[in-house]
Parts: sequence; C-alpha cells; structure tokens
Amino acid sequence: MRFSPQILDEIRARLRVSDVVGRKVKLARAGREFKGLSPFNAEKSPSFFVNDQKGFYHDFSSGKHGDIFTFLMEVEGLSFPEAVERLAAEAGVSLPKASPDEVAKEVRRKTLHEVMELACRHFEAQLQGRAGARARGYLADRGLSPATQQRFRLGFAPDDRSSLKQHLAEAGVPIADMVEAGLLIAGEDIAVPFDRFRDRVMFPILDLKGRVIAFGGRALTKDTPAKYLNSPETPLFHKGSTLYNGGPARAAAHDGAAVVVVEGYIDVIAMVTAGFEATVAPLGTALTEDQLGALWRMSAEPVLCFDGDKAGQRAAFRAVDLALPRLEPGKSLAFAMLPEGQDPDDLVRAGGRAAVDAILAQARPLADMLWERESQQAQIDTPERRAALEARLASVLDAIADERVRRYYREDLSGRIANLFQRAGGAPAFGGRGGQNWRGRGAATAARQYRRPNGSLMRLKPTAADIAPLGASFKLSALVRGAAAAIPVREALVLAIFLNHPWLLQNHAEELAELDFAHRDCDRLRRALLDAAAEEVPGDAESIAAALNRHGAAEILERVRRAVTHSADWPTRPEAAPSDVEACWTHVVGLHHKKRTLSRELREAEAAYAGSQSEESLAWMRDVQARLAAIEGTEALIEGFGAASGRAARGF
Repeated sequence: MRFSPQILDEIRARLRVSDVVGRKVKLARAGREFKGLSPFNAEKSPSFFVNDQKGFYHDFSSGKHGDIFTFLMEVEGLSFPEAVERLAAEAGVSLPKASPDEVAKEVRRKTLHEVMELACRHFEAQLQGRAGARARGYLADRGLSPATQQRFRLGFAPDDRSSLKQHLAEAGVPIADMVEAGLLIAGEDIAVPFDRFRDRVMFPILDLKGRVIAFGGRALTKDTPAKYLNSPETPLFHKGSTLYNGGPARAAAHDGAAVVVVEGYIDVIAMVTAGFEATVAPLGTALTEDQLGALWRMSAEPVLCFDGDKAGQRAAFRAVDLALPRLEPGKSLAFAMLPEGQDPDDLVRAGGRAAVDAILAQARPLADMLWERESQQAQIDTPERRAALEARLASVLDAIADERVRRYYREDLSGRIANLFQRAGGAPAFGGRGGQNWRGRGAATAARQYRRPNGSLMRLKPTAADIAPLGASFKLSALVRGAAAAIPVREALVLAIFLNHPWLLQNHAEELAELDFAHRDCDRLRRALLDAAAEEVPGDAESIAAALNRHGAAEILERVRRAVTHSADWPTRPEAAPSDVEACWTHVVGLHHKKRTLSRELREAEAAYAGSQSEESLAWMRDVQARLAAIEGTEALIEGFGAASGRAARGF
C-alpha cells in the first residue's frame, strides 16, 4: 500500500513527536526541546533530543535522526506500513481504501489464514491424541515439556494421506484452498490430492502478527529422505522473507534481548526456554537479504551461530558476503562458532544457559570472519604473494557501499596485514628426534615454522592461531561442550601418536598443523602440542605432557588417552617401533581426511535433496552414505607391519 505525502503530513500534524517518543523514553524539557537518555545506546548523560516544532528527534550518541514513523521502526522494529497504520489509527486519520484488486487479495489472504489456523488446531489435537504418542515421546526426549509444546503450538501430522484433507473438508474448506495454502500436494499427474505432511512433528510458522502462515515438519521415521519439510511458497508464505519465531523475537529484542540466529526449530525453542527470547532461525536455507534486513530492524548487531566445522564456516562466510554491501554505521553481524557436532539444543541440555552464554561471549565481529577467510589460505612467503593478499582484500572491501564503513575496514585490515607480515618476517626453527631438545624463539611463531630434513626452511600457511587467540581455556571448553561431546576415535589416535612419539613432529609438523579436526578440544590440544614443542622442552613424551599440563590441557589429555583403548591401537603406544608408528600415522591421517571430506559432501548432498527432492539428489546422497559407511573400520594391508615391534600382523 502506498501512502501519499499529504497523508503522512496529516498524521505528523496530529501527533507530537514528544508524545510518541515519550512512551519509550523518559523526557525532560530543555528550553524549546525535550531531552532524555538514548534508546539506542546505554548512557548516563542525556544525548537524545526531541523537537516538536521541527517534528524530529536526534540522538547524538548514535547519530540516528528521524520522525515518528522512523522512531517506531527503529525502536519497535516495525515495517514502514505497520508504523503508518498504527500512527494513523492513533491520529484518527483514515488511510486510502485499497483498490478492488488489493481488496480481493486481502480477502483471499484472510481466507487462507483461517484455513491455516484450522490446520494448526488439527495438528495440535493429533499430537495430544492416541496417534501422537510417538511424537510426544520424541519431543520429551528433546527436553520439550508439555507447556513448551503448547507455547509454540507444536503438533503432529499422522501417517495418513487424507487425515488433514478430511478434517478440513468436514469444516467446509474447499480442496482448492487447501492446495493454495500448501497443505495438499496436487498436480496434473496426481489424480487425488493428498496431505503434504505425514508422520511428522509439526512446527507452525507465524507471521509478525502471530498468524499461522506455514508449517515445518520433522520426520519421525529415520529412512525418510527429507528429515525436514517446509510448506511451499504461497500467497501467505515467502520462505526467504520469514524468520521462525520472528514476531516474539522482535518484541523481546525491543525490550533489550540479544538477537541470536540459529539453524533449526528445536534450536530456537531450546534457546527461548533457556532465556534467549530473541532467537530466530531462517527456514532451511542460507540467510537472505530480506531476512538480514529483518534482523537489523530488531538489532544493530545480531549474533549468528554456526557449527564449528567447515560447512559451518562456509555458511558464515556466505553471511559475510551477504552483509558486506549492506553494512552501515552501527549495523553489523557477530559470529558465534559452536563446538563441532553440537547445536544450541545440545548446549542447553548439557550446560544450560551458562554454556550458551560462554559461546556467545566469544562471538567474533564480521571483520574477524572476513580476515580469517582471506588470510587462512594465503601464501605470504614472497613479495608477490603478499601483494596478492593486499589486492584481494582491497577488491573485497570495494563491495562495501557505505564510504565511512569501507574506510574503517581498510584501516582495520591494513593493521592486520602489517601484523601478519611482521610475524612472518623471522625464521626460527626447531628440530630433533627421540630425546633431543626442541628449540624455538617462541611458541606462537616457532610452531608454524619448521626445518625440512635437509635443513631448508619451510613456512606454513597462516593458521587459525594467527588469526585469533585460542579463546576459552580448556576448562571453559569442557564446560561448554558437556559430557555428550565424545572425542572422535581417529582424532584421539592422531593426537596419541604425537603425544607418545613427539619425534614425529620433525617430519610431520606441517601436516599436523593443517589437519582439520572436528572436536574443538582436540583442535586446541593440537595447537597446544605444537606450541609446547616449540618451547625449549625436551622432546620426550613425559616432558611434552608436562608442558601441555602447564597449558591447562590436563583434562583433555586424559580424555584422549581414554579414547584410545582398542587392542589394534598399539602402534600409538610408546613401545611401538618408529617404522610402525610412521605407518600407523600415514594410515590414520589418510582415513581422517577421507572421512572429513565425505562428511562435508554428505551435508551438501542432504541439503541438495532437501531443496529439490529429486531422484538425482537422492541417488547422490545415498552414494555418499555408502562410501562413508565403507571406510568405517577400514584396514590398511601393509607387508611386514608390526614386525619391528614384535607384533607381526597382516595390516593395521
């Protein structure tokens, strides 16, 4: 709906700015103006001024300036049409009547809203009935109480092709309305339309006014190809413009709650019940421009939570690219990387609010994520490569439309580049084998620079340690991850090999430094091992363990040792011969790389199938699943393996 300047001016003339603003800000008269504390920033001295004669407010602390419409948009997160409609009602101003076409569309939308409400009530009733027993068990296992289920209006779609269709038909709803609302599947090649959602826990998706506009369904059967299924695009529902829990989150955000973005419905519900009321989720897709705009209307700097694995990192980098051209003074994103293998629901159940608070406290600014992406694979060992890094960053920053933001980003990244190049300037090294001493000029530098066996220097690419500090201590990490975060056996094997045979670092330090670990504590132990080895510490296992204990890694060391218990893991033990240790290392790290690669491919295949549900994407997903299963328990056939250790075996 378009609003003429005359209509807007009439609303402004009938409502004083101080009256509208005064509902949210305590104002005191200051001459011809009013002043108060900023609603946008915490402050002790008033810097927020309202001028009724000129019809505007101005906040000196944030630079924000506007009229009664922009105030509601900024403070309450309303859209412009919503702000106009509310203030017009207060002012007693009649808005222009919609055209006949707009009236017809609104009537149609109202009808579909009624259909969706009937469907939601049906799903709620099914969850509480006999058919919903298994769904109630699933929700109970996920820690969702009956009160929480009722709060979010959770339901159940029975495993019946006509349960909802029959119920709505009995209520007088035409089949055409059910199809248009996305509740039935129909088509030229489908003789009889049938229920879209079957044998699924149902999550109603609401608009900002609290009306049901769509559903998300979670399959209860494991072999169902699409674990989650959303409503299709309808006159009510546009996936790329909607956030799950968007309405309640908007209200909570404008009461001061931090806006947090997670991945799924259960994650949102877990976060809200833990006290993070302004938590939302996109609907099974990457964050869109419209969703980003909605987030910024709630908060100047929402926090995006991503899994700590490579797929989560890629998703974070996509969000960086989405945000860069749209950055404005005071508007940005923060990124909280979760422990790999855990989602917010896991964190809440393992450690409660404190666990989530610890993760959010480590959220990194957008500039950090941009720097990590551009620098982590950078080769900087020649002037030309350093120039290439600078040129690439300059090109990336050209995407930032706001000149002021772009200027400060250039200053920030220039400092990071100078710091990185300065650290890369020296060439300390360490070497040794068996009981010989390690040598280095400092853990942070020496752990990234090694001598090849022939004595020539070798420099590694910048690692995560170059980009950001380790962050939380091992003790904090253990609290956050909870007991449920089991250490992957292969990662424990890799660490055990180096812990018991630190001489391996002479020839394999670069490979260890670049390994992609799934478990965050294992990754921290890997970096601490490299740093400890770079100190002036004897290269025997006992001295290395003592140094790691000084780094605060005692608990994770013990967990690694407990994870390596199988009799076939003997090559990792101290008494194994060097030749068997080398063979074991090569085999274990090869399988580790292969599994991580296949796991990433599986996530991509699952996402492709969830989006298209095509036979081609289903075949891809099943092929990756089969290849992943095939490498479990894979053994390497190595002639003479174990002979040097007195354990002659056919292979490992």
